[in-house]
Amino acid sequence: MDKIKVAIIGCGSIAKHRHLPEYKTSEFVEIVAVCDIVSERANGFADLYEAKAYTNYEELLMDSAIDAVSVCTPNYLHAPISIAALQAGKHVLCEKPMATSREEAEEMISAAEKSNKKLMIAHNQRFVPSHQKARNLIETGEIGKIYSFRTAFGHGGPEGWSADGKDSWFFRKNEAFIGAMGDLGVHKTDLLRFLLGEEIIEVGAFVETSAKENTDVDDTAVCVLKTESGTIGTLAASWSYVSKEDNSTIIYGENAILRLEDDPVNSLVVQYQSGEVVKYELGGIQTNEEGNQTSSGVVDHFVKSILHNLQPPVTGEEGMKSLQVVLSALESNETKRIVKL
Repeated sequence: MDKIKVAIIGCGSIAKHRHLPEYKTSEFVEIVAVCDIVSERANGFADLYEAKAYTNYEELLMDSAIDAVSVCTPNYLHAPISIAALQAGKHVLCEKPMATSREEAEEMISAAEKSNKKLMIAHNQRFVPSHQKARNLIETGEIGKIYSFRTAFGHGGPEGWSADGKDSWFFRKNEAFIGAMGDLGVHKTDLLRFLLGEEIIEVGAFVETSAKENTDVDDTAVCVLKTESGTIGTLAASWSYVSKEDNSTIIYGENAILRLEDDPVNSLVVQYQSGEVVKYELGGIQTNEEGNQTSSGVVDHFVKSILHNLQPPVTGEEGMKSLQVVLSALESNETKRIVKL
C-alpha cells in the first residue's frame, strides 16, 4: 500500500490531541474519515484534516478503502466498535481501557486472530523515554533485586480537558464503566508490568468517590499489588489532585532507587547504594497540557506494525492483562478481600 488509509471513530479530546495530529505527521498515513455522533464535531475535524465525516461508525466501516481505525469513544463502546472494525477487515488501535470486562477483551482478541488484523491498545506509558531506560536498567540487572515500588497518576479530573467538560461521559458509569482507575490506573498497571517484566498476581484496593459530585464512578483509588516474584508496592489513581499533575513512579531495588518522572527537569534519577546519583534528562512525559503534545509513540508503533507486518508492542493480550489488574481492584474493593489473579 502507498499510504495507510486511517479513520478515527470518536472525535473527543484524545482524538484531537493525540491520534489525529500524530497520524497527520506520519508520512505513511492518510486520514480519510472521522466519525462522531456530534455532527458538528465530526464535520469540524473533517474540514481540518480534509476527510469524510460520519456520524455512524457502521457506515464508516463499510468503506473498503479504509485500512485502519482508531477507536477513541467512551469506554463502553471500545469492544463492540473494535470487534466490528476487525470483522470488517480493519486494523484497530483502541484507546484504554480496552474493554469493560475480561470477556469483552477476549472477544476483541479473538476477532483480531480470525481477521488476521492488528489489534493494539494505546498504552502510551511504555514509550516514555524514562520508562524505557528504567526497564533496561532493571532487565540488565544493574538495579538488582526489586524490593518494592510506588506509582501514582493523578490530576484534577477530566472536566479540565475533556471535550464535554463537566458533562463528560467520563463521569457516567453506564458509559465510562469505571472512573479514575480506568482513566489513569490502567496506565499504571500496564507500566508496572512493563517495567518489572512480570505479572501482578494479587491485588488489594480501596476505591472511592470523594472529590467529585454528580458522578457514579470512582475518583480516587489506592491499590496494594504483589508480583510473581513477591515484590510488593502501591498504585494510586486520582482525579482529586487539584494542583500539578503527578505521574511518577519510584522503584526500590537492591542496588539503587529509580525515580521516574519525579523531577521537573530530570525525568529519571538513579540513586545508587554507593551514594552516586545519576540524572537523565530524557524529555518530558506526554500530558494534556497545552504545548506538550508532540508524539506519544503509540501511533508510530501502530503504523509500523501494519507496514512491516509486526506484532504491535501492546497487543490485545497485553491490554487484557493490564485491564485484569484493574478489574481485580474493583473486586477487592467490593468484597474487602485480597484478589488473586
